Amino acid sequence: MCNKATQPDTHLIAVLNDVTELKSLEAQFVQSQKMQAIGQLAGGVAHDFNNLLTAISGHCDLLLLRHDEGDQNYGDLIQIHQNANRAASLVGQLLAFSRKQNLQPEVIDLRDTLSDLTHLLNRLVGEKVTLSLHHDPALAQIKADKRQLEQVLMNLVVNARDAMNGAGEIQVETENLTLTEPMIKDRAVVPPGDYVVVKVIDHGHGIAPEKLPKIFEPFYTTKRTGEGTGLGLSTAYGIVKQTGGYIFADSAVDNGTEFSLLFPAFHLQVASPVPPVQTSHPQMSDPADGVILLVEDEAPVRAFASRALRLRGYSVLEVDCAEAALDLLSDTELHVDLFVTDVIMPGMDGPTWVRKALKERENTKVIFVSGYSEDAFSDGQPRVPNSVFLPKPFSLNALTQTVQTQLSANVAG
Repeated sequence: MCNKATQPDTHLIAVLNDVTELKSLEAQFVQSQKMQAIGQLAGGVAHDFNNLLTAISGHCDLLLLRHDEGDQNYGDLIQIHQNANRAASLVGQLLAFSRKQNLQPEVIDLRDTLSDLTHLLNRLVGEKVTLSLHHDPALAQIKADKRQLEQVLMNLVVNARDAMNGAGEIQVETENLTLTEPMIKDRAVVPPGDYVVVKVIDHGHGIAPEKLPKIFEPFYTTKRTGEGTGLGLSTAYGIVKQTGGYIFADSAVDNGTEFSLLFPAFHLQVASPVPPVQTSHPQMSDPADGVILLVEDEAPVRAFASRALRLRGYSVLEVDCAEAALDLLSDTELHVDLFVTDVIMPGMDGPTWVRKALKERENTKVIFVSGYSEDAFSDGQPRVPNSVFLPKPFSLNALTQTVQTQLSANVAG
């Protein structure tokens, strides 16, 4: 009797891995890369347009100096000026999305901001929409650009109106929020701390789940063709993020939408903000004197700025790059009272050449100009002493008044 060979047992081994978190991280990375690329494109385009708008509005200011209100060309020049300002506002939207907008933060109470906005918001929503405001009586302050924050709130309220087809109730609520541990929501992590929350709530048609993750992307809109540009919410997103806050959307189809804005609470007391420089019809005051070194690689901007400063009475030395500026300053006999320089230039940038120059001319005042925001070119080094920042596009008045202020401080010092 022979023995049968033992047959091996067959086994099936299954290894299961939950890749949900990995897929989520991959999607988050892809989305982040896409938004970063679009942001860089938007920021670059906006920077170049700010140079063009500075030249357009600046030369328009120069023409307005030679035309009175009764002149037949005055009205045309005002139209050019106003439309250049409108273009600058659109460029600001692109910079807001790329988080390189020129913000002027101040400490504000959202209750006062919303109270000031109420009349305008009621006009925007129409007679068939009820706008109700509910505030936390002990609401903390925040630090933000008031004008840009108003733009965000107006955009959210108008979107809520459209979602309800122009009839219903929009609720705007504010409250304090203290997080004792991180809050994870919509792939964002909100660190612990004190926050001020603003909610804009409507009871409209809502947003479909597949569309909700895309609403903050530029040029994406849930509205019908011709009814929305897709820039509103992306602009709001950029402004909120650049302010250091967070924005979330919760929505259900046919059950309304709730936008929540979280801003870090600001507890310190600060001085009142400096009022913005008026950019009305340019007026030249009494002649001034002083030697200004103007460093600007864009020829049209340099031409406008130099003419404006010379009309004011200053002596202007023009160069188109940082290297040329340093060569000029190598002459120790040359006296210069003020540097006016662009920040982003081919070759050496503005802060770098200024720091080199200040080693030998430490008391010279500085004005940096740029189409980007002031913090967009931070290189991690200490702030350049005796310097101020003038955002592009700037008007003739803004330039000459900033120069005068800097030189007056120099004399006073």
